[in-house]
Amino acid sequence: MPAAALAATTAPGSAFGTSVERVLTPAGLEAWLVNAPSVPLLTVACSFRGGAAADPAGSEGLSRMVAGLLDEGAGELDSLAFRTELEDLAIRLHFSAERDALAGRLMTLNENRDRAFELLRMALAEPRFDAEPVERIRQQITSDLQRRRTDPNTVSGRVWFAHAFDGHAYGRPAQGTTEAIRGIEVADLEAYVEKRLARDNLVIGVAGDITAEELAPLLDRAFAHLPARADLPPLLPATPVTGATLVTPMTIPQSVVTFGLPGIARDDADYYAAYVANYIIGGGGFASRLLEEVREKRGLAYSVYSQLVNAELAPLWLGGVATRNDQVAQSIDVIRGELRRMAEGDIGETDLANARTYLTGSFPLRFTSNESVARMLVGMQVAELGIDYLERRNAFIEAVSLTDVARASARLFAAEPLFSVVGDPLGLDDATRLSPLVAANGNGGKG
Repeated sequence: MPAAALAATTAPGSAFGTSVERVLTPAGLEAWLVNAPSVPLLTVACSFRGGAAADPAGSEGLSRMVAGLLDEGAGELDSLAFRTELEDLAIRLHFSAERDALAGRLMTLNENRDRAFELLRMALAEPRFDAEPVERIRQQITSDLQRRRTDPNTVSGRVWFAHAFDGHAYGRPAQGTTEAIRGIEVADLEAYVEKRLARDNLVIGVAGDITAEELAPLLDRAFAHLPARADLPPLLPATPVTGATLVTPMTIPQSVVTFGLPGIARDDADYYAAYVANYIIGGGGFASRLLEEVREKRGLAYSVYSQLVNAELAPLWLGGVATRNDQVAQSIDVIRGELRRMAEGDIGETDLANARTYLTGSFPLRFTSNESVARMLVGMQVAELGIDYLERRNAFIEAVSLTDVARASARLFAAEPLFSVVGDPLGLDDATRLSPLVAANGNGGKG
C-alpha cells in the first residue's frame, strides 16, 4: 500500500455526503482532503498564519503587496509568461491578504495538475518581484487606497478598528496606507517570503478529483521547500474598547454606521449559543430583529445586519446600517434597544426554533463548489474544530437551549457598543467628531 494511503485517515458522514481525509505526506506536510471525483477539477486552499496583523508598523499593506505579486512572475517566467501559462492551461492561482493570514487558491483541471502544482511551487519559492510588476501592483494598490479614502463604508470600518484597537496591530489598516505602500522595497518583499511563508504556519485544504495517494507527492512538490518555521512577531490577544459614538464628517445624503462589541471565541463553550443569538438579533436577514425593527416597522434603512467575526486575536460581534442623515440617531437608539432586549433575556422558543431550523438547514448550501469546500477545510484546521466537524456541527446547534442563548446574549450585548458613523448625521450631539483626513488615513483621529 502506498505511503500516502497509510497516512490518510477518514471522517465519514459529513454534512455534504462525503468524507474528509487527513493526508500526511512523506515530507511531513498535512492536508485535509475531500475526494470529489464527479468532475475532473481540483482546488487547493492554503493559508499562512500571520497576515496583515503581522505587518510591521510603518509597512501596513506589505502582506497585500506580496499577495498581489506572487503570481506576477516566478523562476524563469516573467510576469507575462507566467500569467499567459496560467491562462492557456485554465489554471487559476490567486493570493490574498487577510487580517490573520496570507491565503492562496489554486484551481486546475486534472489534466494540468502537475504543471499547476509546479507553478504554485515557483510562486512561493522563486517569486521574481521584477520592477515592472512591482510598480504596477504598487500603483494599483495606492489608487485603490486613494479611492477608499472617500468610501464611507471603508472609512467607517477603519475608524471602528482604529479606536477599538488603539495601539494594537488590529488597529492599523489591514489593507495598508498609501504612504506605507510607497515605501515598500523589493528587499521587504523578499524578506517576507523568506521569513513568513513556512511549514509551521501553513494550513492546507484540498477538494476535487484526486486521491490521497495522488495528492501527497504534489503537496511535497509545492510546499516541502518552505522553511520549517516562520519568523513572526509576537501577536498578542486584545479586547476592543467600546462604549463611544464617533462621527467622521462626510458630505453624503446617507450616513454609514459600523457598530460592534467583543465577541465570543470559537473555542468558548457559549460559542454556538452566541451564533444562534446573532442569528436572532441581526444575522438572519429578513428574519432578524434588527431588520424588523429598523426597516420593516420604521422604514429607517434598507439593510441592517450583524455577524460574529472569528478574528484570531480578538473575537468580535460586528454590524452595520446605512440610513438618512436625519434618521441616524433614531436608528442607533433602536439598535441599542434591541441589544438591551437580548441582553435581558427577551428571547422566545419561537426565536430559537426558527434559528435552529435555518442554521442547520442552510449549512450544506455552503458547499456549492470545490473552492468553498477547500476553504472550509482550512477554516476547520485553523479553528481546531476536528476532522469530523462537518458531521458534528449541526448537533451543536440543535443542543443550544433557550437558557444558553440568554446567557450568551447577556455576555455579548450587555455593554454599550462602539458606533462609527460616517456622514453628516443629525441628533448625535454627544458623539466625538473626528478629523475627516485623519479618519480616512485609518487611525481613528488619534494623531
